[in-house]
Amino acid sequence: MKVKLKVWRQKNAATPGEFKLYETPDLNPNMSFLEMLDVVNEELTLKGEEPIAFDHDCREGICGTCSLVINGKPHGPHRGVATCQTYLRSFQDGDLIIVEPWRARPFPVVKDLVVTRKALDHIMQAGGFITVRTGAAPDANSIPIGKESADLAMDAAACIGCGACVAACKNASAMLFTAAKVSQLGLLPQGQPERYRRVKRMVEAMDEAGFGACTVTGSCEAVCPKNISLDFIARLNRDYLIASLKGDPKAA
Repeated sequence: MKVKLKVWRQKNAATPGEFKLYETPDLNPNMSFLEMLDVVNEELTLKGEEPIAFDHDCREGICGTCSLVINGKPHGPHRGVATCQTYLRSFQDGDLIIVEPWRARPFPVVKDLVVTRKALDHIMQAGGFITVRTGAAPDANSIPIGKESADLAMDAAACIGCGACVAACKNASAMLFTAAKVSQLGLLPQGQPERYRRVKRMVEAMDEAGFGACTVTGSCEAVCPKNISLDFIARLNRDYLIASLKGDPKAA
């Protein structure tokens, strides 16, 4: 099969970008989307043209590095998968596929389809940690944790920090990401000492980074490759309200 690609090309954040049209050689429908870009880049290199810059690492839906908006939807047409798990069989022979980077002010373009997501790192640095001594691995079994809480914490911890929720949100909100990171620690006994301090500092860091407000449209949940639930945003809001009533977060 062959497809046409309309790809966003941009030298750097300070340079205006534009879409460029490319026609692919014959492709195997079982190729992943990133493998297809590899083939296109090989063709461009042989022609002496600049290859398309895009992010990738594990290519197994684990690292969260792949970050493409495909035909207007982060990660592509399917639900619960990352870009690297999107395959050409999802498209038809001769299709025009529009490929863009994440579109959000806190995610400035580095080059072409590559953006920097350091803003998410700043949110994590503000409170995504615990300070209690947790001991060695066998010691984890000495603290009983209810199955419901353990399952919820694991669901929240599934977030890979790709930023698709931000790219899909009309307000460029990072609430789903922040809620997942707050919840994965706040649901466990080891995360209780900083629970309310954590939520307040991480939300403040999110606001300082320039992410927009959450209006609960659900677009973030719809594009999340790990199907993180909006319920975690409700949990974050409850904890944030309590943290605000407590006053000084250092005393929480």
